[in-house]
Amino acid sequence: MKVIVDLCVVPLGVGLSVSGYVAACERVIAEAGLKSQLHAYGTNIEGEWDAVMAAVKRCHEVVHEMGAPRITSTIRLGTRTDREQSMEDKIASVERALAR
Repeated sequence: MKVIVDLCVVPLGVGLSVSGYVAACERVIAEAGLKSQLHAYGTNIEGEWDAVMAAVKRCHEVVHEMGAPRITSTIRLGTRTDREQSMEDKIASVERALAR
């Protein structure tokens, strides 16, 4: 099953800057071969359910390995069975509505 996920991983107990941890998660997602789009408060990820969830798990493992004693993550996800839809499709749909 295909899924589009909005993931926000927040390491706790590591100080104010988390960009290094975010970059590590972005590498995990890229290495998994998943399509993604970084945004100001997280990352959109598109792919097969199991591959996406494995990458989310790996992000947690890597951030813990980097020394974060605690992590909180927010995940919003969506699936469709009526047709395939990409991140670009969703954005284009809204842009068309704005143009009307």
